[in-house]
Amino acid sequence: QVQLVQSGGGLVQPGGSLRLSCATSGFTLDHYGIGWFRQAPGGEREGVASLSGSLKTTAYADSVKGRFTISRDKSHNTVYLQMDNLKPEDTGVYYCATGQEPIASVLVLHHQVYNHWGQGTQVTVSS
Repeated sequence: QVQLVQSGGGLVQPGGSLRLSCATSGFTLDHYGIGWFRQAPGGEREGVASLSGSLKTTAYADSVKGRFTISRDKSHNTVYLQMDNLKPEDTGVYYCATGQEPIASVLVLHHQVYNHWGQGTQVTVSS
């Protein structure tokens, strides 16, 4: 059974940092792409970052490039999203998700290609 359990998140001031974790089980990460998505109140689910199963390919939304980093701890089957220099517009519920590869490069930040999701965690950036 595929499971993704998220942790991290919370309230942080602008310019601060947070790290989100996504512990996975029930499948082999080597053959699955991982994505991080977020959804602001009243907004659509937006792709933030993705990482291929081979660890060779990452993708980031333009709004987070240079500030967010996606990574994976293979030994613990855990995926991370390090978020630095956070801005109020980064506020939202963040989700990790996985989809079986291959995933077309133009679709890695599209939620439709991911079929297993974490429970979501709130990130609030406010002074």
